[in-house]
Amino acid sequence: MTPPRPSHGDHVAVLSPAAALPAKLPAPFDLGLQRMRDELGLVPVEYPTTRQWGASPADRAADINAAFADPTISAILTSIGGNDQIKVLPHLDADLIRANPKPFYGLSDNTNLCVFLDGLGIVSYYGGTVMTVLGRYGSTSPHSMEALRAALFEGGWYDLRPADGWTDMGKDWAEPKHLEEEPELFPGTGWQWHGANQQVEGRLWGGCFEIIDWQIRTARWLRPDEDYDGRVLFLETSEEMPSDAYVYEVLMCLGERGLLQRFSALLMGRAKAWEIGRQTTPNERTAYVEAQHAAVLRAMSEYSPDVPVVLDVDFGHTDPQLVMPYGGRCRIDPGAGTIAVEY
Repeated sequence: MTPPRPSHGDHVAVLSPAAALPAKLPAPFDLGLQRMRDELGLVPVEYPTTRQWGASPADRAADINAAFADPTISAILTSIGGNDQIKVLPHLDADLIRANPKPFYGLSDNTNLCVFLDGLGIVSYYGGTVMTVLGRYGSTSPHSMEALRAALFEGGWYDLRPADGWTDMGKDWAEPKHLEEEPELFPGTGWQWHGANQQVEGRLWGGCFEIIDWQIRTARWLRPDEDYDGRVLFLETSEEMPSDAYVYEVLMCLGERGLLQRFSALLMGRAKAWEIGRQTTPNERTAYVEAQHAAVLRAMSEYSPDVPVVLDVDFGHTDPQLVMPYGGRCRIDPGAGTIAVEY
């Protein structure tokens, strides 16, 4: 089911179910909250662990449960991702959440919560985190904000489009002066189409590549394998910049399990190839992205050669950051070169 949408003026919960980075980097978070008020017309409501660094999984889960239970809260947005949210899931009240469905927006480690909600039959939204979209240095991205507004307020079918300009390079959030500097964007590259040419429609499932690997390994929150028949797989790698060998091996294992073959298409997000702590040269970045593409296409050609594969779609850890409806429907038309999602 798709939860009811918020309206302008509504109160929305702002949580840190993964890492409470607002405690250490308040400037971009506070900027994001202000833009939530000014550009979206929503009233942010923080919870006890939103700025509590090192909060326990149980305490973070208590905030999630409380946000879903609160009738004055119309949606839930996350501050940013993290790296241990899988520990939060056992503390969630599935019956409470199922009885009080609300739109949930998260990225990266928040894939864990999207998987959990998908298991309850609730559509959530991959994207729209406060610090990355609303707290973006310079100004907000028109491309990202158009998709976020459509997902938040409008619903219906939305045509994704390739970015006219993009970047995977950020600035040090610990230096507030950077918040006033506009990002330098690279020219758009369009999407890369591979595989079969048939039109596809299916419900989206996936998210952050490394977190999906965690979910497959633990296998506590997944649906039965047959429930993924015909769904559209969407994946993107994080700022950890995993190797092409790792990407191939994870897809290989999904293929050997027989799960990869159940999906009707694959959308692969643009690979992040630069990070503050790993500042690659232009040549290194190009080589990294090409190796990532090759790893994905190798695995798909071996295990699922008869489905469409689209590379460099702008969702995930790069900018702009489109919103993907997790569990929502997706239409892919390779002949027309179009991708549409249902918010």
